[in-house]
Amino acid sequence: MKKIKYFKTYEITDLKDMLYKMTEKNKNKLAFKVRENNKIVCKTYEDFKQNVESLATKLIDMGLEGKKIAIIGKNSYEWATSYYAAVIVGVAVPIDKECQKDTIIEFLNTGEVDSIIADDLKYLDIVSQNPDAMVKKDIVLIDMKNTRKYIDYSTIMQEGQDLIKKGDNRFENIKINPDEMKILLFTSGTTGNSKGVMLSHKNICSNIVSVASVVKVNSSTSVLSILPLHHTYECTLGFLLVLYGGGNIAYCDGLRYINKNILEYKPTFILCVPLLLENVYKKIIKTLKESIPKKYTENKENIIENIPFFLKPIIRRKVKKSLGGRIKTFIVGAAKINSNIVKDYFRLGIKVLQGYGLTECSPLVAGNNDSCFKAESCGMPIPNVKYKIINPNSEGIGEIAVKGPNVMLGYYKNEEATRKVLKDGWFYTGDLGHIDDDDFLYISGRNKNMILTKNGENIYPEEIEEMLNDNELITEALVVGEENGKDDVTVKAKILPNIEVLKNFFDNKIPSKEEIRQIFSDVIRKVNSGLPNYKHIKSFKIMDEDFERTTTNKIKRYGKNVDKEK
Repeated sequence: MKKIKYFKTYEITDLKDMLYKMTEKNKNKLAFKVRENNKIVCKTYEDFKQNVESLATKLIDMGLEGKKIAIIGKNSYEWATSYYAAVIVGVAVPIDKECQKDTIIEFLNTGEVDSIIADDLKYLDIVSQNPDAMVKKDIVLIDMKNTRKYIDYSTIMQEGQDLIKKGDNRFENIKINPDEMKILLFTSGTTGNSKGVMLSHKNICSNIVSVASVVKVNSSTSVLSILPLHHTYECTLGFLLVLYGGGNIAYCDGLRYINKNILEYKPTFILCVPLLLENVYKKIIKTLKESIPKKYTENKENIIENIPFFLKPIIRRKVKKSLGGRIKTFIVGAAKINSNIVKDYFRLGIKVLQGYGLTECSPLVAGNNDSCFKAESCGMPIPNVKYKIINPNSEGIGEIAVKGPNVMLGYYKNEEATRKVLKDGWFYTGDLGHIDDDDFLYISGRNKNMILTKNGENIYPEEIEEMLNDNELITEALVVGEENGKDDVTVKAKILPNIEVLKNFFDNKIPSKEEIRQIFSDVIRKVNSGLPNYKHIKSFKIMDEDFERTTTNKIKRYGKNVDKEK
C-alpha cells in the first residue's frame, strides 16, 4: 500500500485561537465571495475576523455570553459569521431551515435557546406568534434581512464595531474551555429520531487538523458550498477546514443554480452527496454518447475506460470545462457511491474522495485522501482516530465503533441514549461495515436497516440499492423488507424512475403502465441475476413522486411518502 503523505498543519486550541491564527497567516487574502445586489463582493480574512468580533462583542453586550444562540437560514456569509460569533460567545445551535414549525419549537425548547439569528421572518415569527408554546419567554430575535420588525443584524454589527472602537475588549478576553459543550446539533436522521449532539471546540478542532494533515487545503483551494451548513459535514469540512487552510468559499444560490454557480465561481473543491455526483456523471455519459463515435460507447459498462488514449485529453478538458475549468476534487459523504463512478472520475482527472462520518464524530471518521485511496472503500481512519468492528460475522461485518478526540460529549439531557452508544471510551455508531488488511473501511449499511430473513440471512439494503441506482432508468431506489405472509421477510424495491431517460427509451411517446412495469421487471431480473437467491427482489413499486428526504438528500427510510406508486 502506498505510504500516506502528510501535509504541514498548525496547532489550534479552539475556534477563537483559529480565528486569530488563520487571519494572521492570510490577512488580506480572499476568504469569501459574496453576492450583494447581483455583484460578487470579496471578503478577506481580516474582514471576516472584524465582522465576527463586531457581532460577538454586541452579543456579549446584549447579555448573551454563555447563552445558547440558534442560527437558522440558508448558506450565506451572514450564517458563517453568526455561527463563528455564537460558538465563541456562547453555544451555537444550528437548526435546519427545512424543519416544520413544531419541530423548530421543539428544538428551541429542548435546547433552551436564548436567541435566534435567522434570515427569514417566518423563523422569528414562530417565536413571537406562539408565546404559549415557548419555554423561554424572552428569546432575543435577530433578523439577518434587516426588515426592522425585530433586531436588525446590520444594526448590532455596527454597534459592536462602535463598542470595539471605544475600547471594549470583552471578546478578546473570552477564555474558552476546549472540552466544554459549545455546539448543540439536533440530528435529523433517516429514521426521524432526533437527538441533541453535544460537541466541543476540541471535537471540531481535532477533526479540522486531522483532515488538513492528509487532504491538501491552501490558498488555491476554492470551494462552492452546496450542502446545508447546519450539518457538521459541510460546516466542519466545507467551511471551517477551508478557512483553516487559507482557501476561499462561495455559496450556491440554490440547487437549481448549481451548474450556473459552478461556471461562475470556478471551484477547485466541492463537497457533495452521491446523488449530485451521480447526476453530473449521467450528464457526462449522455454527452459522450452524443459526441464521440458509437463504437466507443457500445459497451455501456465501460464507456470512459474504453475511450482511446488520443481522445482522453480532449474529453478531460471538456468535462473539466463543464465544471468550471478548475475542479480538482469532490469530497463525497452521507451515503455510499458506486465505485465504478469514482474510478471514471479519476480517469477524467478528477479526484473523488469518499469518506465516512457522523454528527457525533464532528463529523469525519475515515476518508480516502490525497495519497491513499480505494474506490470501493470510504477510506482509512483520519489521524488520531481509531475504529474497530464489534461482533463481526463470518464475512467480517459488524458494528463500527469509533474512538478519538472528535467523538461527542454525549446527547443533550439524554443520559440513557448516551450510555447506549458511549461505552468504555468507544462510540458505537449503529453502522455496519468491515475493515480490510490495509485498515480501509467498507460500509455495509445501518444496523437498523438490515433485513433479517427467517433462515437467519442478513441482507443489507444499501448493497442492492447501489445495483439498482447504477441503471440509467432509475433516479434512485429504496430497498426494504416486506412480510410475505409466510412468517418470513422478502426484499421489496421502491423505484423513482428517471423520466427523461424513460422518454428517450420510448422515443418521446407516453408509455403505458404495463410497458413501464415490464421495463422495470427486466431491470429487477438483471439485478437479481447478480445476487444470491435469498437477496432477490421479490416485488417492486414505482414511485410517482420523489421520496421524502433529509437536507443532505438521503431518503428517509420511514418517510411518509415512500409507499406512493404509479
